[in-house]
Amino acid sequence: MQIDLLIFDCDGVLINSEPIASRTLAKALQDAGAAITAEEVLVRFTGNSATAIRRICTEELGIGNLDSVFEAWHLDIYPEFARSLEPMPGMEKLVRSLPHRKCVASNSSTERLAKSLGLFDLWHAFAPSVFSADVVERPKPAPDLFHFCAETVGVDPAHCVVIDDSAHGIKGAKAAGMTAIGFVDPADPRPDRALVLKEAGAILVATGADELAEALIRLEASLPMEV
Repeated sequence: MQIDLLIFDCDGVLINSEPIASRTLAKALQDAGAAITAEEVLVRFTGNSATAIRRICTEELGIGNLDSVFEAWHLDIYPEFARSLEPMPGMEKLVRSLPHRKCVASNSSTERLAKSLGLFDLWHAFAPSVFSADVVERPKPAPDLFHFCAETVGVDPAHCVVIDDSAHGIKGAKAAGMTAIGFVDPADPRPDRALVLKEAGAILVATGADELAEALIRLEASLPMEV
């Protein structure tokens, strides 16, 4: 396959932000009266845009006054990012070794990207091509953000490869006419992640940066691949 653009999701792929986000959001929701654990937040909210998270809080959890809940969450999550956030193991080395054009496509807000990925030199491997769902009308799983990436960089969607750890991202990539690789954090506590991503449409699933590097080599060389 000719790869003209690699499109990376951010949270859970480039940076190990999801445990921190789940823990801090769970605390904000608990303080607002919701009976929910950090593990439940990880399962129900990970991969969603801020708009989708707000909808779930309102419609499924019955939380009111979301502005104050989100304000409390952000007062907690951003300092925690500054204290303890780390890149996904092996990802900085892998990204810098790749000769392809590359960008970030994230359902996170522009502010959150700046205050998470922006903490690391890894940001400069992509900047200025760090794109948030803020720039399109519909976040993942719609294809809008992926189409925006291809149009901005000036490449054919058929020659784009998306690396994403969520079913939303994989479905959005497929809807955009792109090849999708599912990524699994080796430390992810959720069961059957590879199966979830495969069923969403991933051509293959890689666990960790080393497997992702091998998957890209095989994909570009058109070698047989095992999902």
